[in-house]
Amino acid sequence: MDRQQHQHQQKQQQQKQSELDRDTQNCELCGKMENLLKCGRCRNSFYCSKEHQKQHWKEHKLKCKEADKAEQRQAELEVRQAAEERKQDANNGHKKKPPEPQPGDKEEQTSTSLPTIIGAGAGEDRPNSTGTPNGQTSSSLKALALECIVPCMEKHGMCVVDNFLGVDTGQGILDNVKALHDTGKFTDGQVVSQKSDSTKDIRGDKITWIEGREVGCEKIRFLMSRMDELIRHCNGNLGDYKINGRTKAMVACYPGNGTGYVRHVDNPNGDGRCVTCIYYLNKDWDVKKHGGLLRIFPEGKSQFADIEPRFDRLLLFWSDRRNPHEVQPAYATRYAITVWYFDADERARAKVKYLTAAGEKGVKVELGKSSDAS
Repeated sequence: MDRQQHQHQQKQQQQKQSELDRDTQNCELCGKMENLLKCGRCRNSFYCSKEHQKQHWKEHKLKCKEADKAEQRQAELEVRQAAEERKQDANNGHKKKPPEPQPGDKEEQTSTSLPTIIGAGAGEDRPNSTGTPNGQTSSSLKALALECIVPCMEKHGMCVVDNFLGVDTGQGILDNVKALHDTGKFTDGQVVSQKSDSTKDIRGDKITWIEGREVGCEKIRFLMSRMDELIRHCNGNLGDYKINGRTKAMVACYPGNGTGYVRHVDNPNGDGRCVTCIYYLNKDWDVKKHGGLLRIFPEGKSQFADIEPRFDRLLLFWSDRRNPHEVQPAYATRYAITVWYFDADERARAKVKYLTAAGEKGVKVELGKSSDAS
């Protein structure tokens, strides 16, 4: 009876691990997390298609062969352990302590409330505030970075800041984005290393990349300068990262036709991106009516975090496999501006290994001094 209970317990654990695998794994090449196929040899790596498995084989084959050997060694070890258990059962007369009750076969993920920080953009509404008309000063950004963002990132792996720049500045940025959208320069969003024609099945946004010096993008440039300033104050306190650069700003629009972005990881291949920074521009957004929710599935946790794309909201989170996320279908025009910050060491290694995706638009920025944008 004891052995049957033990075998049942092992089976439950294997089933649970299999379910966890499905929740946390993604395509080794592009990061997609839907409809994955498992490598039949090592059974440790996943791909969204046979084509991506073939493209990744040159890098994967050494790990695959080693995993195959390790699996054989593990099987031999389990045989020896089972033999030892049978001997112990015989010696003890099967007088083992009954196993503790086990939880259900499947633990459902539940939503969790993430603490929201009120940014300096609300400064003009607070007594004795040192906020400028745009709601930001260097000292307020430093306090926001060190007292709020750093501890929140350490604890949760993500951070939400509301009223980041204030209504007037946020409206100016939104005006820049709408005017930019009207030029027709937005193109279909791409997927890291994705070369097939199935991109639209993965993400449905339209994007354009902005350096900040383009005509008509002055307010977007100001937003980028505030992001840079914020990260400059955080630098040295965000894990072991040494941030010395970032991408251009990716201005994105979901046109409101029910498209979204399937569950994925921003940086699945170690391309250097360590922090994702998103600024939302959607006034009077109602997720029940408009959809467009960003849902983050923190690695190793049974809870997920739902982020509404509200106007003047800033979101930061780790860019790597710790934070798989999705954009749920949007039924109204949804605007956001995203900047990714690079870790110096990982970025250098990525360039050597040619892992940098063509769409990242990486640029060098000096984070050791204040930005000059105004």
